[in-house]
Formats: sequence, structure tokens, C-alpha cells
Amino acid sequence: MTSRIRNNPKFLCFRSLIPLLLFCLSWNLCAPSFAQSEEEKKYPDRIISSTPSITELLFALGAGDQVVGVSDYCSYPPEACTRPSVGGLLNPSVEFWITLKPDLIIFQGKNSHLTQNANNLNIKTLSVSVSGLQDIFNAIQILGKEIGRSNEAEALTAQLKEGLQSYQDKLSGIRPKNVLLLLGDSNDPSRDMYAVGKGTFLDELLTLSGGRNILPDSLSQYPKVSKEFIIKNSPEIIIEAGPKSRMNEQERLARIQSWKRFPTIQAVQTESIHFIGADYILIPGPRILSIIDNFSQAIHPELFPATPQSVHEKR
Repeated sequence: MTSRIRNNPKFLCFRSLIPLLLFCLSWNLCAPSFAQSEEEKKYPDRIISSTPSITELLFALGAGDQVVGVSDYCSYPPEACTRPSVGGLLNPSVEFWITLKPDLIIFQGKNSHLTQNANNLNIKTLSVSVSGLQDIFNAIQILGKEIGRSNEAEALTAQLKEGLQSYQDKLSGIRPKNVLLLLGDSNDPSRDMYAVGKGTFLDELLTLSGGRNILPDSLSQYPKVSKEFIIKNSPEIIIEAGPKSRMNEQERLARIQSWKRFPTIQAVQTESIHFIGADYILIPGPRILSIIDNFSQAIHPELFPATPQSVHEKR
């Protein structure tokens, strides 16, 4: 009986296949997988950041050691100031790129000149947008995935969203106040000035801070506004934001005095004119919670009393 089975052609055929089956099984068990896991991917370890926003996001994600070059305007965190400067978006030092040997250059929006130069040098580029709050959150996720910091990106996004929500919770049911948010120097309020319009990250933060932007939707994102417009709309709060708004007490009082030439404006009558000159105020990055804190203290001081540190940051 046994000999009959062994001599059966079907058995002989199956027995001849046994070595092949064993080989295939051993290959599946021992051979490496061709699909790379998240940990096995090759991430850039020499990154050039072209703007302060990107630099701050990279450091906030714990990727400071991967940053080998920054723009002329990067000043935070302090470690970023120790990195070589490679110029600005409009005047990048392409020759310096070669010296730094980057494997990734990150910039904001579209920049065909920068992209073309990088392509000529066979350097990979990545573009992100930080125009609005959702753009910032998306940029964090994109950067995290690109540099191997996805977990850190999730944690940072959750932290920022939770922080923003805390302001909304505290302002629930509170009437928004009409606000004019100016950029930079209004040393002569009789001149036209630039203001923050709708559709910007600063406008979103202003709204989350309990403010209502007096600029109409029809204007550009950062339009010029005249004194006639300001007088007509008579904002309850005026906020000047930007590097030139960093001043001492004497300068601040002198600036408020200059506004008193327009006594019909509500903010002038109540001296609700605030100056925020902190270095982060115009940067759409991980310090947006500091910005909303400054705005909230200016618009609703009864709910958000200023601390000594925040007063110092404003000036």
C-alpha cells in the first residue's frame, strides 16, 4: 500500500515541489520587506529655512539640529540665531547653499526663482502656506511628515488648537468690540496707514480674541486706510502691531497724544490704544498663542488682565 502511494505520479509531483515551497516560505519569513516603514524612510538632515515662520515651526517640532541655514530675518528661538544666514526670499545666497550642502530647502508659497535655483543644484524643495490658521496647522503636519516628526506635529497642533479654544470658551457670550488693527508706525495718524484686513491669520486671531475687524470684506488683506475712514468707523479699540510699536513709556504716551487730534474716535476718548511690538506679532508660527493673548488683553482687559511679562512683550 505504502509503496503504491510513493510510486503514484501525483505524489511524486508533489514531492518534487516540496523544496520550492520551503524556499518560498523561507523567503517570506527572512527576506526584507520592500515597503518602507515610517522609521526606515530617509529624512532630510540638512535643512535650509527661508522664513521666520518655517524656522520657528521646525524648532518647535524638535528639528533644530536638522536646520543648517536660516533667513536674514530669523531671530527666534535663540538657537536659530547661531545658524548661518542665507539671505532672504528675494535675495537668497545660492553660492552659500552649495557650501551648506542642504538636502531640503523649505519656503512659503510659490517662489519660482528659488525653486529654479534649487532644481539647478539638484536640491529638493518644499513649499508650505501659513496665510491662515488652518494653513498653519496643515503646514505643521506637512513638515512633521517630511522631516520624520509626525508625532511631534500631532502634539503641537493639538496644543495650539486647545489653547485657542480656551480663549473662545472664556469669551463665550461676550459682545465683540470693534477693532482697528494697524501695522507698524502711526506716528503721524493724519497720514494713510496700513491695516490688517479680512482673510489673514491676524484677523482670525483678532476675532478669536473677542474683536470685530472694522475693515470690510471688499478691501485687500493689508489695505491702506485713511484718517477719514477711521473717524467715520470710530473703532472702540485701536491696536498698532509691529516692530516699530516697541517703545518705552514716554514714547507710548506721546503716540497716544498724537491720536488725540481725532477726539471723536471712541478708542481715543477712552484711551483704548494699544501697542504690541513683540517680535512674534507678525509671524504666523507656533507663537500664535502669545499673539491671541496680547489681543485679548487689549480688547477685553476685564477678562484677561495683563501680566508684567505680557506688558513687557507688548512694548
